[in-house]
Amino acid sequence: MSPTAIGLLGIGLLFTLIFTRIPVGFLMGIIGFAGFAWIVSPEAAFSITSKDIFSIFGSYNLTVIPLFIFMGQIAFHSGISRRLFDTAYTWIGRLPGGLAIATIGACAGFSAISGSTNATAATMAAVALPEMKRFNYKPSLATGVVAAGGSLGILIPPSVIFIVYGILTEQSIGTLFLAGIVPGILLTLLFIIAILIWTAIDPELGPRGPKTTLKEKIRSLGGVIETLVLFVMVMSGLFAGIFTPTEAGGIGAAGTLLLAVVTRTINLKGFSNALMETTRISCMIMVIVAGATIFGHLLAVSRIPFDIATWIAHFDLHPWLVMILVIAVYIVGGCFIDSLALIMLTIPIFYPVILHLGYDPIWFGVIIVLITQIGVITPPVGINVYVVSGVARDVPLEVIFRGVVPMLIALIVLTLILIPFPQIVLFLPSLLR
Repeated sequence: MSPTAIGLLGIGLLFTLIFTRIPVGFLMGIIGFAGFAWIVSPEAAFSITSKDIFSIFGSYNLTVIPLFIFMGQIAFHSGISRRLFDTAYTWIGRLPGGLAIATIGACAGFSAISGSTNATAATMAAVALPEMKRFNYKPSLATGVVAAGGSLGILIPPSVIFIVYGILTEQSIGTLFLAGIVPGILLTLLFIIAILIWTAIDPELGPRGPKTTLKEKIRSLGGVIETLVLFVMVMSGLFAGIFTPTEAGGIGAAGTLLLAVVTRTINLKGFSNALMETTRISCMIMVIVAGATIFGHLLAVSRIPFDIATWIAHFDLHPWLVMILVIAVYIVGGCFIDSLALIMLTIPIFYPVILHLGYDPIWFGVIIVLITQIGVITPPVGINVYVVSGVARDVPLEVIFRGVVPMLIALIVLTLILIPFPQIVLFLPSLLR
C-alpha cells in the first residue's frame, strides 16, 4: 500500500472513530503512531513519538495556554463575570430581549480575559440562565444566546485558538490577537442585531426587564473596571513589546489573582477550584496538541499535504474558489471535530496552499477561527451546546440547537463580509508594521 493510501486510511479511520467518543487527542496520537510505523518503521515511530510528547509537555511557548486559562478561571471564581453581566443588564435590560443582549455583552467582556469558548459558555450559563428564566425568557432564546455568546471566546483575544495557530504557523501571537479585535466587536454587534430582530418577530421570546435610573447605570460601571484594567494591562504591554505572549499570560494571571485577593472576592475553595479546572483544561489541550503533532508526522510522510497542493495547482483554480473549498471543509469538519483538534489536523494541510495562493496568513487565521466558531454550536458535536445543556438540564438539546440558528446566520454574515474585505481584519495589525 502506498504512503498516500495509508495516510488517507488514517484520516478515514480518525473520522470514523471520533463517533465512539474516544478522546480525539488520543485517537490522533495512536493513529498517527501506527501509520508512521507502517510507512517508516516501528523504531522510528517510537523515537519520534517520545520526542513529540516530551517537547509538547515541556514547551515554553505552550505555557501561555494554562496561564491565560488560569486568568479566566480566577476571573470566574472571583465574580468578575457576574459583575460584568450585572452592568450589561443595568444598561440594556429594558430592551426587548435585553437580558439576552446583556448576556452577549458579558460574554464578550469575559472572553477578553478568558480566551476559552468552553469556559465562557459554562460561566455565562451559570450566571445568565437563572436570570433569564426568572424573567420568563423562552428556553430557546436563553440557551441559544449563551451557547453562541460563549463562542466569542475563540475570536476575542486572548484566544487559545489564536495561540495554537500562531505557534503552528510561526506567526506573531500579538498580531493575531490584534487582528481579532475588530471582527470580535463586529460579531458581538451582529449577535445583538440578531436578537433584536428575533424578539421583534416574537416579543414573547424575551420580555422587557425593569427600568433602571441613570444613577444606577453609572454606579454599575464599576463592574467593568476590573475587566478593562486587566485587558488593557495585558494587551498594551504585549503590543508595545514590553513582554512576550507567555509573559503577558503570567502578568494577566498574577494581576487577576492579586485583584481578587485585594478585593476579597475569592476564597480558598474558589482558588482551589480554579487550579483544578486550569489543570484539567490545560491537560486536555496539551493532549490534543501532542496527538495532532504525532498525526502530523503521518500526514508529512504520506505526502498528503503536498499532493493536495499539487492537485490544486494542476487544476489552476481561482484563489477564491480554493478559499471557498477550504471554508467548506472547516464548516463540515467543525460539525464533527473539536475546534482545536480541527485546527491542529488541517493547518499543516491547508496553510502551505494558502501561502502559495498569496493570502495573508493573519487574515487566514481570523477566517479559520471564525469558521470554527460555527462548529462549536452546530450538531452533532457542538461542544458549547453540550456545555449549556449540562447546566440547563431541563432544556432538550434540540431546543438549544434551534436557539443558535439566528446566531449562526450572524456568523455566516460576518464571514461573507471579511472574505472580500480583508482590510477589516488587517487594519489594526497594519498600524504596528
